Amino acid sequence: MVTEVEGRYVVASNATLLGTTGAGDRVVYKPTAGVRPLWDFPADTLGLREVWTYRVSTVVAPGSVPETVIGDGVYGPGAVQRWIDTDERFDPLPLARRADPALWPLAVLDVVCNNADRKLGHILRLAQRGALIGIDHGLTFHPEDKLRTVLWSFAGLEVPARILARVAELATVLEGETGETLANELGGKALAAVRARVADLLLAQRHPDPPDGRPALPWPLQ
Repeated sequence: MVTEVEGRYVVASNATLLGTTGAGDRVVYKPTAGVRPLWDFPADTLGLREVWTYRVSTVVAPGSVPETVIGDGVYGPGAVQRWIDTDERFDPLPLARRADPALWPLAVLDVVCNNADRKLGHILRLAQRGALIGIDHGLTFHPEDKLRTVLWSFAGLEVPARILARVAELATVLEGETGETLANELGGKALAAVRARVADLLLAQRHPDPPDGRPALPWPLQ
């Protein structure tokens, strides 16, 4: 339960609040009531999509997404993500341009989850360990191909074997109760689409190329 709100991230498209739980933990709180309507993503599902990206990341890219759950708060239910201290001086642009190996987990996570909004500002570096993490995953798991990401420098490259092994593990996980839960919460078409993306990636063993018929970037890569 988010019991107190300390502030708001004013640059965010939807209400994104810094809050504190009853246990005293700092969190990022995104109440569903503060989501702007979208034509292709139902507003009341964005929190669940954040949660599912976290769940999938625990298999495909462990440690790359802060723990995220659906919780309640002073403005109603929504996504609640554990606050992580990050390096405010970090600039991900040089890493993205050269396809730095440290970004492989996030690049593959974007493909698997069909991330339609991977901006540079959504890639952060932890202040203490220096590891890279991704945030803002509300526009994911659409049944149609909507991948838009700044990480296209990986296009055509062989996916590292260690990450492919994790993708293969996800394929197995999605055949069980986890897949059934995803279908119940985001729809059967969403489950079928993620299974297809996983199968395609395992078959090709290479990062996909940018699409030709629609924008591939959510924001210009400068």
